[in-house]
Amino acid sequence: MERNEEIVVDASVVVKWFVEEEYSTEALKLRNDYVVRLIDVVAPALLPFEVLNALRYNPEFGEKDLKEVAEALMKYDLWLFPILGKLAERTIENALKYDITIYDSSYISLAEVEDKPLYTADEKLLMKLKGNFYAHHITEYKRKI
Repeated sequence: MERNEEIVVDASVVVKWFVEEEYSTEALKLRNDYVVRLIDVVAPALLPFEVLNALRYNPEFGEKDLKEVAEALMKYDLWLFPILGKLAERTIENALKYDITIYDSSYISLAEVEDKPLYTADEKLLMKLKGNFYAHHITEYKRKI
């Protein structure tokens, strides 16, 4: 049996699964491909925290809404990697190399360690990662057939 393509997503993509904003259409296409098991989605274990934190500061989300998002994230059953060992080492190296946060670095580092593409809607991050083979804007997402 052939395995699905695995991709790394960051919180800037997953937040768009819950709020309509620029690039939500592309983020929802990726999510829908995951839901019907055309692709597999992986991320560092901090992803749910980052998504919930971003939405916590959105005035449209109250306590009930945030709890529903937390439940939805659990039901999506994303493959979440703990930031340990080789991933932790690469995360630290990349944070210093690209002058980015440990949080942001964990996503590109997971992509590198697992040899998977990273999709993000964070244009500032992409500017800092310019030239990194693994980093892609969400608008570049196209499922391999």
